[in-house]
Amino acid sequence: MRVEPVTLEGSVVRLTPLSAGDHPRLCEIGLEPALWECTTIRVRTAEEMLDYVRAALAGRDARTALPFAIRLRETDQVVGTTRFHSIAPDHRRVEIGFTWVGVPWQRTAVNTESKYLLLRHAFEGWECGRVEFKADAENHRSRAALSRIGATEEGVLRHYLHSAHRGPRDVAIYSILRGEWPAVKARLEQRMSGGLALRGGKDVP
Repeated sequence: MRVEPVTLEGSVVRLTPLSAGDHPRLCEIGLEPALWECTTIRVRTAEEMLDYVRAALAGRDARTALPFAIRLRETDQVVGTTRFHSIAPDHRRVEIGFTWVGVPWQRTAVNTESKYLLLRHAFEGWECGRVEFKADAENHRSRAALSRIGATEEGVLRHYLHSAHRGPRDVAIYSILRGEWPAVKARLEQRMSGGLALRGGKDVP
């Protein structure tokens, strides 16, 4: 696994390496309280967003994470962010998380294609054996979305994380294995070709 910044291109979005220069735009779209209601972290101010970006870049520098800005291909406009993290090259394992999309682009093709591009890079570029996802146990929307794309729920870890604003949190663990990727890939490609559009689609976060 060569853990280095890369651009991943789809038909609707382009995932580009996150940079400090993305901070102002992330503040424009990412300080909406609704985005952080069901998360274990909270970003409410420009300073907190800067800390969020700096933490992502520190993970990149340590080669334990690869953070991305989610951009619309048509306009190059940043509409969210996502990342690979907890990268374990020796074990061919990676986690996908820290994903959020600005409210105007939720329930569109943006999130589905972003997940597709990340999974394709993990399994076909890095040849990973396992991709993990975590979701707050009470975030039923995110858990349903992970099940819909074909991720397998492996269980709930009790008091796995401590949230500064929510206290001890139970976390649900999901995964996709290398042998399961062809079926998951086909499912995602069917969703993307079945009418998900930049507006008015039926994507889930």
